[in-house]
Formats: sequence, structure tokens, C-alpha cells
Amino acid sequence: MLPESVLNRAAAEMLDYKGTGQSVMEMSHRSKAYEPIIFGAQQLFKEVLNVPDNYKIIFAQGGASTQFAAIPLNFMNGSGKADYVLSGQFSTKAYKEAQKYGDVKAVASSKEQNFTCIPELNKADFTPDADYFYICQNNTIYGTRFTELPDTGNVPLIADVSSCFLSEPMDVSKYGVVYGGAQKNVAPAGLTVIIAREDLLGNARDYTPTMLDYKTLADNDSMYNTPPCWSIYMCGLVLEWIKNIGGLEAMKLHNEKKAAILYDFIDNSKMFNNPVKKSDRSMMNVTFVTESDELNAKFVKEAAEAGFVNLKGHRSVGGMRASIYNAMPIEGVEKLVDFMGKFEKNN
Repeated sequence: MLPESVLNRAAAEMLDYKGTGQSVMEMSHRSKAYEPIIFGAQQLFKEVLNVPDNYKIIFAQGGASTQFAAIPLNFMNGSGKADYVLSGQFSTKAYKEAQKYGDVKAVASSKEQNFTCIPELNKADFTPDADYFYICQNNTIYGTRFTELPDTGNVPLIADVSSCFLSEPMDVSKYGVVYGGAQKNVAPAGLTVIIAREDLLGNARDYTPTMLDYKTLADNDSMYNTPPCWSIYMCGLVLEWIKNIGGLEAMKLHNEKKAAILYDFIDNSKMFNNPVKKSDRSMMNVTFVTESDELNAKFVKEAAEAGFVNLKGHRSVGGMRASIYNAMPIEGVEKLVDFMGKFEKNN
């Protein structure tokens, strides 16, 4: 979901961006009209997220899934080892991709718990000379998140933050790299944002494709080739919106309030249940089920008829999932809870 004010502004500028007589969709990425858009978005990202000066902000393509290969190609080049925490489908995919490039260890997994929690971490299991330590910080399918970051010492922490980007303040200095597909909280699909510590760049394997070498992208201001111009423009508008509502502290309060309304209802319901360990619950993705697949299907069908879209859970887990990303207003969650109450009463 995108903020309505952002969509309205994009609509108003669709045919003529600031008197240029053209849409952002039509601009050359090397034009004087476009430069302030991309550099402005990078600067806003730095400002809103309080990114330290020794980090590069890279706008790339390919989604998070392409970075599953780019990460080991760029960073698993010292000992050739890396540690991965398997907390869901996407960290597992990243782990399997990285295995093509080196000695990759799954230091913990919650697969046996159906990924309903973040796995317990034992520092004794960590690889002391690993090139990096990898997590997926928020798990969309299962509705879990890391509320505490693992202590990896001198080993750089790399995090896929696709589904929790810009949802709350983040201390970027605790990471070597954070990255994410933009299509949950940041912008329309097509843009991937990578924030990488400068000293980690420049060691990509010699056979790394040019477009996956983060240093090449950083050195060319994310314009080695034509970037996803429209998504970057939208990213800038979303960042302005976050800044104007009070920044990430205000965003966090907004998101906590929404999540509390939904979790409180589920916890007091006789019909609906959330399978996730309470301390690991996601603020962005709330999963819930009833006692049967038939009732789940009936709920999804009637919810869609009432105007609630995309409530069906991921095909791998079933049930329901409410994604309450940044732009979802509190009113939306209140209406969902009201509908769930009526459904419970009627069934």
C-alpha cells in the first residue's frame, strides 16, 4: 500500500513533471531534470534513516532475490565462509543460492517449528572467520521478525530488510550491509535499495557480472545503466511523506498501534489464532488461522466481498495474513478487526 498523498502527487505530476513537459517515465536518466530526483532520493534516504557517512546507498534492480547471489559474489571472498540463519522461506532461498559460491553454514533454523519463531542463536555455533553473517530481519510469509540483532563481533552482519524497511528507526552502523526490495514500504516494484559499508566494497570475485558488482554501481551513482527511474521518483515521494509525518520514530508508533489492535483482537478471540511466538511477532505481517481450512477459505471469500484484499495466506502455509505496511491507516486495521468480530459471531 502506498500513501494516498503520494499517489495523488504522482498523479498530478504524471503528464508534466515540474514544467518539463514530460513524465518522469519518459525522462533520460542522464538529463538535468532527472538528476535531482535520483540524488534527492538518495539524500533523503540518508537523512530519514540516519545513514552514516561511510556507507553507500545504491539503487539497483533485480529485487531481493537477485541479491541472494550478489551478496556472496561481493562479500564471501576472504575465508570463503558465511553463516546464515534460516528463519523462513527467503533466508532459506538465500542460503541455498550462497552455497553455490562457498562454505555456507546454517547456524540456526526454525524449520522444525514451521518457522513460527526466530530460532535460538548460540554464539558458540558461529563461524569466527566467516566473511559475513546473514539474516532476513522480517519474515512476510510467517509473520516473524528479529527484535534483537545477533552479536556477530567483527563479522559483518548482512540483513534482508525488504518487508520492514523504513518501518521504524534502524542503527545502520550495526550492519555491514542492509538491502531490500522496495515494494513493501518504500516504492513500487522494480527498485532494490542496498546500503553497504564502503570498506566492504571492491572485493567482488573477478567473474561477478558487472551489474551485480556493488562497487561498480556505487562508483557510477547507481546509473551504470538506466535505473528504475519511476520507482526511484516514487521512493523520494514516500521518503518525503515519512519525513513530514515526523520521521521513523513517528512511523514506529503508528505501526505499533496498528499491530497492537490486530494482535489484541486475535489473542482475545475464540475463533482466530496467531501461531507465532509472541516475542517474535512481526509488526508488518500478521498471520492468523481458524480451526479449519474450510472456515479459512470462507473467511477469505467473505473478506474479499467486503473489500479486504490479499488476506489469503501464502500458498506454503495457508490461513490468512494481513500485511499492514507503513501506509495502511489505523482505520484500515480497525475495519478489519470489526469484520473479523462479525465473522466470528456469525460462524
